[in-house]
Amino acid sequence: MWNKNVQRKQRHWEKIVAAKKSKRKQEKERRKANRVENSGICPQHSKRFLRSLTKERLLEAKHSGPRLCIDLSMTHHMSKKELSRLAGQIRRLYGSNKKADRPFWIYLTGFTTDSHLYEECLRMNDGFSSYLLDITEEDCFSLFPLETLVYLTPDSEHALEDVDLNKVYILGGLVDESIQKKVTFQKAQEHSVKTARLPIQEYMVRCQNRKNYHSEILAINQVFDILSAYFETQNWPEALKKGVSSRKGYILQNSVE
Repeated sequence: MWNKNVQRKQRHWEKIVAAKKSKRKQEKERRKANRVENSGICPQHSKRFLRSLTKERLLEAKHSGPRLCIDLSMTHHMSKKELSRLAGQIRRLYGSNKKADRPFWIYLTGFTTDSHLYEECLRMNDGFSSYLLDITEEDCFSLFPLETLVYLTPDSEHALEDVDLNKVYILGGLVDESIQKKVTFQKAQEHSVKTARLPIQEYMVRCQNRKNYHSEILAINQVFDILSAYFETQNWPEALKKGVSSRKGYILQNSVE
């Protein structure tokens, strides 16, 4: 009798477990179907189609999209930790660009394949060697006409007003630990290149925080997210909100009105 009770309870428990598994599977399939439906892509071709669409958009950007150059000529003094952080920022930047409806064409300049940074990028970033971007040992200042260059640096007096398809925007490949004041600004001045900063001061205000900390220095992927969002929306407040977290000590002006 005892054995029968145990067997009955066991069968009952197995039914409950099976029902839960079935419910989870149905929920997973429902979420997947919703994603496919919202993207307007046939289920059987979704991944292949998305990869093809991403590649098409990126290659189109190479010929007619905005151009962004990551200046990696200042990495030789960085520690392994800093190089790892920079490699991670490059991965996130590229990932954001792949998802963008209107991607940029990316150049990694001053970048040698025998460098420690290149090794870190290969180690940390899956498929790095297949990234759709240009890698060159050439310096950004010799790669493009100087009059087309705009070096983005928080030390500039000039706020960036728009993203111009005829310009090449440069981001200094630095991380917080290695940033020395005005390094990128001085580098741009040495080559008589125009500079600009994100219009944080024009659209945002300082907010109180416990550490009284306020900084306009952002990671390269955060700067890119702002540029990309602006290029798609033509709306600086919306773009800045996406890339400048309140931890930097800034919030949008209309947030305090």
